[in-house]
Amino acid sequence: MKNYLEQFSLKGKVAFVTGGAGLIGGELCRALASAGAKTVILDIEKKKGEALVKEIMKAGYDAVFENFDITKLENLEKNIKALAVKYKGMDVWVNSAYPRTKDWGEPLESLKINSLRENVDMQMNSYALSSTFVAQYMKKKKIKGSIINFSSIYGLQASDFTIYKGTKLSSPMAYSMIKGGIINGSRYLASYFGKDGIRVNCICPGGIFNGQDKTFVRNYENRVPLKRMGKSEDLGGTVIFLAGEAASYITGSTMVVDGGWVIV
Repeated sequence: MKNYLEQFSLKGKVAFVTGGAGLIGGELCRALASAGAKTVILDIEKKKGEALVKEIMKAGYDAVFENFDITKLENLEKNIKALAVKYKGMDVWVNSAYPRTKDWGEPLESLKINSLRENVDMQMNSYALSSTFVAQYMKKKKIKGSIINFSSIYGLQASDFTIYKGTKLSSPMAYSMIKGGIINGSRYLASYFGKDGIRVNCICPGGIFNGQDKTFVRNYENRVPLKRMGKSEDLGGTVIFLAGEAASYITGSTMVVDGGWVIV
C-alpha cells in the first residue's frame, strides 16, 4: 500500500522563499523547513532573517539567510543563477515578497503614474521574471520543480470597500491589478513549462491578521463565513502541499485560503 504521508516530505529538497523574513514569508519558511527542505530565506531584512534562521535551526531544521532584493530586476537572472550554484539545486521557489512604494495605500484620487509603474515593476514584474528565470534553470537541469506565487483574493474579485468603513484603511487599485496579473502570469508559465514537468501554482490568501484597526477586523470577520481573519500559519500546509509530490499533478491552479471569502 502506498504511504501517502511520504508525499508531503520535502527531504532532500532545496526551497527558496522571497520575502522570507516577513509575516507570511517567515511562516512559509518554518513550514518548508519542518517538512524537511533546506530552506533559503531571501530578504533584505537581515536581522529578521538571521533571527528566523536561529529559530528554525534551534527547532532542529535546516535554514539559511541570503540578502536578496527581488525589486532589482536587472540583477534577478544573475542572482538566481548564483543561488542555484551555491546551494547545488533549486527544487522549490516561493514568491511571497510584498515590496511597495512609500505612498502605497493612498486614495485613488491621489494616484501617481510613476507610483503605479514602480509598484507594478516591484511586485508583478519581479514575480514574472523570477519565476521565468527559475523555471529556465529547472528546465536546463531537468528538475521537476515547483514554483509558487502569492496573489490574493483581490486578484480574483473586486475589492469590497464596505469592510474599510469607519477606518483609514483601503485597498489600492494597483493591488488588484498586480494580484490579478500574478494569477494569469502563473497560468501562462504553468502552460509553457508543463512539458518539462515544472509546476507553477498560485496561492490566494484572504486577509491575514497583523494588528489591524479593530473596526476593520470586526467588519472583516462579519463578512467571512469562518468569522475570523486568517493567520500566517493557515498558509503553511498549502505551501507544503504544492511544493511536494502530493501535488505532482497540479499546475496552473489557484489555491484559495480565505475562510470562505470568495464564496459569498
